[in-house]
Amino acid sequence: MRASHILLLCMLGAALLSSVLCSSEIGPDDCCFKFYPRRVNKTLIRSYYMTDYRCPKTGAILVTKKGRNICVDPNLSWVEGIMKHVDESSF
Repeated sequence: MRASHILLLCMLGAALLSSVLCSSEIGPDDCCFKFYPRRVNKTLIRSYYMTDYRCPKTGAILVTKKGRNICVDPNLSWVEGIMKHVDESSF
């Protein structure tokens, strides 16, 4: 009877430990799961940054002058133009 109690406590401890280890993983903060479908005026954009490599989709996050973040597809020509404009204006 004692052996069964010890085994039960070990199984309970292993279950609690595994749930703690799974929830403490550090992952990316900003990922794009859906892209903004329309064009954005480049004069409204203050900066941009790319999503983390661990995100399911590669995306660019445009930061507006009002502080809003917009997820866009970085492969679109108008997005490349905005990123180039921001890069050139920062020098």
